[in-house]
Amino acid sequence: MRDLAFKIVDWPAKGEFRISRSTLTSFTVVQVSISHDRFTGIAECRPYARYGESADSVIAQIETIRPEIESGLSIQNLQSHMAPGAARNAIDCALWDLKAKMDKAPVWQLLQLPKPHARKTAYTLSLDTPKRMAEAARDAKIYSLLKLKIGDKNGLSCCQAVLNARPDAALIIDANEAMSASDLSALADLNGAKNIALVEQPYPAGNDHKFTIGHPLAICADESLHTSNDLLALKQAGYRAVNVKLDKTGGLTEALKVMKKAKELDFQIMAGCMVGSSLAMAPMMMLESFADYIDLDGPLLLSKDHSPSLKYKGGQICPPESNLWG
Repeated sequence: MRDLAFKIVDWPAKGEFRISRSTLTSFTVVQVSISHDRFTGIAECRPYARYGESADSVIAQIETIRPEIESGLSIQNLQSHMAPGAARNAIDCALWDLKAKMDKAPVWQLLQLPKPHARKTAYTLSLDTPKRMAEAARDAKIYSLLKLKIGDKNGLSCCQAVLNARPDAALIIDANEAMSASDLSALADLNGAKNIALVEQPYPAGNDHKFTIGHPLAICADESLHTSNDLLALKQAGYRAVNVKLDKTGGLTEALKVMKKAKELDFQIMAGCMVGSSLAMAPMMMLESFADYIDLDGPLLLSKDHSPSLKYKGGQICPPESNLWG
């Protein structure tokens, strides 16, 4: 028999974290542990209100299958027992960590994947005034890939300010569904727009049919992508990239499936995250070999982190050590 436990943790942000739809000063996560004999697997998920999730709803979902988990539910069977989302992510990743410890082998080996390497990570600039975002971009000089959170007000001005402040950096523009068609068109005409690597989810999910195939900028799906079942429609809509997050796919198992299929469909792939601790980022690093872009800066946006933690060096994120996860 296994033992399942969980707890709610609030991670404080470094100041305020602003996107188009919300401003946060802390991030509520659910941490899960699954123990068997002397081994314990752990994981963290971030319930996301945009998808109708809360810490309480995640815990309620987990409780509905507690008997199956504690009786030995397999990772494969978990996929049909729970819907994609934060709750399944926590259980899936905890089971992978448990398996790695019991089998005395790292997760990347269990998945028959290349050994993870340190990678350049994007660094997120919270939505602010153009002047302050330009200042934040200059302060983040060790990061050559910047992710800009913008809204429908001053969004283009913020992009231009950062392009001017950091002509050496590549930019990911993340509108969180807040851009208009005219904004998206004008973005390609900004001075220095050649440095824009991706435009992430400019329109609300469900309005994907409004894209024009062959847009000059690479449009990346975030809120529109959850599982591998979404990929073909996104390709037909004109998306050229996808942001894969464990809390959307429902764990490492489905995330691997998404990335494999995305490669077959010739998408660019971003390995992304909700804001969380090193424990939440660690599983995604198992899949870094699939990713064109790494966006795993969650712990850098917190004023404290899980211990042990990931190492960030010179704008790069290092793979997790076994005492953290996997």
